[in-house]
Amino acid sequence: MSAVGRVTVSLRRSTRPDVTGLTLPGVPDVDSLLRLAVDAATDAGALLLEGLERGRETVEHKSSPTDMVTEMDRAAEAQIVETIRSARPDDGILGEEGALEAGSTGVRWVIDPLDGTTNYLYGFPAFAVSIAVEVDGAVGAAVVHDPCRRETFSATRGGGAWRDTRRLSLRGPATLATSLVGTGFSYDPERRVRQAEVLGRLLAAVRDVRRAGAAALDLAWLAAGRLDAFYERGLQRWDFAAGALIAAEAGAVVTDLDGGAPSSDMVVATAPSIAEEFRRLLAGAEAG
Repeated sequence: MSAVGRVTVSLRRSTRPDVTGLTLPGVPDVDSLLRLAVDAATDAGALLLEGLERGRETVEHKSSPTDMVTEMDRAAEAQIVETIRSARPDDGILGEEGALEAGSTGVRWVIDPLDGTTNYLYGFPAFAVSIAVEVDGAVGAAVVHDPCRRETFSATRGGGAWRDTRRLSLRGPATLATSLVGTGFSYDPERRVRQAEVLGRLLAAVRDVRRAGAAALDLAWLAAGRLDAFYERGLQRWDFAAGALIAAEAGAVVTDLDGGAPSSDMVVATAPSIAEEFRRLLAGAEAG
């Protein structure tokens, strides 16, 4: 499917071609879902910036001492959920911080209100709001909003990927050796040690590696050409659902380690020119 016409619609700070007509059974066109997602994400991003200092003062731990949650994670999720429920009260919701509604429309909103909590706590400017809109289990619209850079990455299935008003089209490197690779690490200490071993085996085969600490941003940055490949094991649905669609709509190959659908077992996203070779490299390093 492709965009219909060149009429534009307002998405806060961005404008993108109208994709009215990219309809999904039983729900509004995906552009209306996207506009709601952008509104919710940008408002939550503003809230996070306002609460930077307060977030650092109210820290709790989840699965381990390095897996943290703040008052601002929860406040941002609550605000996003309120925005969605006001417009679409019968949709399902899955939020990292506990929001859970089954819904009755076939539409589910998958929310990470603050991807990069550790970065947020330190004032390290690499955190984002991530919202994916699933229709009958498949992501139809996605937003990753970076409040620090005032950048909004978005995509609709079949409608392309965008950074604000600019359409994204990934070209990528000619070879694996010239690739810049992003990754992330688990909160589990034993798994982190294993992931470091895998990383050591990758370094000799690529240009370099970056670890920003926010998977949604990594995937959006790959779509924008700031990375050539990304991989991570152990991500949750809310960590990668939006970023995976944005990367794929920009032209990236997004799979698991075996070339199937990305999952919590593994998310691998690459420029097309290195997709198979990069998966072989990961398999050889026993990344799975």
